Amino acid sequence: MKISFLKFKDSESYKMVKGLGFDVYEIETPDEVDLKIKELKENKYTTIILSSDLASFSEDLISKYKGDNDISIIITPTKK
Repeated sequence: MKISFLKFKDSESYKMVKGLGFDVYEIETPDEVDLKIKELKENKYTTIILSSDLASFSEDLISKYKGDNDISIIITPTKK
């Protein structure tokens, strides 16, 4: 099982996650979220975790991945 985290302009929140050995990928703009999810799925990641703010930019989360049993996408609350 391969797990990854997606982040956008957040350098502090993912330090512990990186320290635990998880893969953390930063995207340059929120519009890249669908491309990065597709890339991670192609690289056999089975779980992708991203914030609700970042998830709001995805057009594919529901349409492509809702019934996909090969990948789990977890949306976390955004830290305010």
